[in-house]
Amino acid sequence: MRHNNSTYTYKHHKISSHILLVALTSLLFACSQPSTDEQNIQSVSNDKSATTDSQAVQTSAAEIEPVMTPVSDSSTSLKNVSATVYKTPDCGCCEDWIEHIESHGLNASVQHPEDLSLFKDRYDVPQQMRTCHTAVTADGYVFEGHVPTKYMAQFLASPPAQAIGLAVPGMPVGSPGMEQQDKFMPYQVMQMNKDGTTEVYADITSAQQQL
Repeated sequence: MRHNNSTYTYKHHKISSHILLVALTSLLFACSQPSTDEQNIQSVSNDKSATTDSQAVQTSAAEIEPVMTPVSDSSTSLKNVSATVYKTPDCGCCEDWIEHIESHGLNASVQHPEDLSLFKDRYDVPQQMRTCHTAVTADGYVFEGHVPTKYMAQFLASPPAQAIGLAVPGMPVGSPGMEQQDKFMPYQVMQMNKDGTTEVYADITSAQQQL
């Protein structure tokens, strides 16, 4: 009977020890794992970290991206045009007009013939269009008088088949080379045609329209 009690005591002690071991193991495992709240906090933290990293990459990319500067496209550019200007030596407004066309890129050479009308005849400038100077481009187009570079460039970009050039007769006040403070006289840019006829190319009603 004593032997049986001893055996029972031993078994009971063994079972108790086993239960305690399991409980301790469970407790240690539970302590080593983050709680649901901790997991949620960690998840949010990771998401924020990932978002911050992504924003940092985007910001960095934006900082190193080159800034594109728009290129201006001037419709009055004559930088690829060369012309000979025929004028009298003492014509000051002709000089001012030459400065106007050169400021827009045109390469001008100047001649002072003894008889200017001979060159106007040579290039078929109609009598009613003739004025103080005649410019002839390397391509043979004629610009008579104070024609704004805006219309010279427009004409040269797409010359009408029947045209030989443009003219501004009458030397109107306020046209390029004929500036007098803020005074302006409305005028017309005329198209000169091969058959000797003329037609209105542009009506200029303000100084601003010339630009």
